[in-house]
Amino acid sequence: MTEGLATHAPANGGTLGRLAVTAGKSLRDLAYEAIKHRIIACTFKPGEYINEAYVSATLGFGRTPVHQAIDRLMLEGMVEVIPRKGVIVKPVSLQEVMEIIEVRLLNETYCVRLAAERADDTDIAALSDILARAKEWTAVRNVEQMMLLDREFHLVLARAAKNAVLGEILRKLHERSLRFWFISLNAPNRHDSVQDQHDAILAAIRDHDPDAAAAAMRAHIESFRSNVARVL
Repeated sequence: MTEGLATHAPANGGTLGRLAVTAGKSLRDLAYEAIKHRIIACTFKPGEYINEAYVSATLGFGRTPVHQAIDRLMLEGMVEVIPRKGVIVKPVSLQEVMEIIEVRLLNETYCVRLAAERADDTDIAALSDILARAKEWTAVRNVEQMMLLDREFHLVLARAAKNAVLGEILRKLHERSLRFWFISLNAPNRHDSVQDQHDAILAAIRDHDPDAAAAAMRAHIESFRSNVARVL
């Protein structure tokens, strides 16, 4: 299979492969998204060695785009190359997630303050729609979809703050957080509490109350910190 543009899912990609498909994306990008999603959703488990030939056969991509995707994931810190052993999915680290949380507490509480002041009707409608869809997936305990909607909710919040630099900082933090979010959401009763916390954040945004928004976001992140400390 040669590098180029793709407009369809790889034959053996399955659901995870189809999630990443967008007309015009290169095979390298599609392979990157499919592998990354499997790492985030712990299909490729923390500490697991992944072989390029196996990944290529499993996802239906050629060796070249898979190799390029793994190189990109290595730069992002999601995989590591162990000399004479191969490529390993980066193990989860309690220290790493605690450091991410510290940065989120500073940046994301400020973000929701701005969002409470600046969110327009379109932003609020988008957030409401995300939470409506999240309730449906929460009811059936689909952790993968809940995690994806969790990311979408926080991305739209960042967009509502109307600060592109802050939004990019938070996007990177959220991408680094996704695997921890997935692990945390698997804990008993975590699904409903996250939904309630998101509802509180949205209520404060809808009321254009910066103090309430910041307090709700801090409670949300602190709850995540407590939960992830228990499960890791």
